[in-house]
Amino acid sequence: MFSFLFLTMLFQLLDDHPGFPDPALAEDDGLLAIGGDLSMERLLIAYSNGIFPWFSEGEPILWYSPHERCVIYPDKIKISKSMRKILNHAVFIITFNQAFAQVIQNCATSPRKGQDGTWITNEMQNAYIRLHNHGYAHSVEVWQDEKLVGGLYGLKINRVFCGESMFSHVSNASKAALIFLSKMNIDLIDCQLPNDHLMSLGAEMMSRELYMEMLQSS
Repeated sequence: MFSFLFLTMLFQLLDDHPGFPDPALAEDDGLLAIGGDLSMERLLIAYSNGIFPWFSEGEPILWYSPHERCVIYPDKIKISKSMRKILNHAVFIITFNQAFAQVIQNCATSPRKGQDGTWITNEMQNAYIRLHNHGYAHSVEVWQDEKLVGGLYGLKINRVFCGESMFSHVSNASKAALIFLSKMNIDLIDCQLPNDHLMSLGAEMMSRELYMEMLQSS
């Protein structure tokens, strides 16, 4: 039985089945399907197949699988001299999985240039906190003077860390989180979509085919 309906070039997911269509059928902008839910089972199937949800408050759930991914190879991340000084002088205290709910809340509420509101809705936050409580989603926290000043969160699928969002309340805090993540036991950081900040840190574009090979290798 099909787990989706094909409607006007988009796949409508069925509520009673967590499956997805072939990600290669995504539109040019990466949009693959609409609907469904944010259950743990569906999210794990999605990420294991290179698919992620991205939608705004009041919209139906939209599922994307870009034809090209923005990724960072951990050993190719660019660390400037000034950033090395910050790291060497322990300006920040960096932890792992110590304040997941705080990190995702800060990612949701931190203002972003050119964006009104947030796509990290309360429903999204609850879904990823649930994933974290079951050991699938993880966070990196950056502290200064005992205050949370930066961080990131995402899912680890095999040896790929699927990054979802990051925030920074002081200069270089999110960079410190990303560099900390790059030193962990992973082969690739999936940044999903490119921006100038990520590209300046050494991000590059990767075909879906190569990405799926790395995602599904153990």
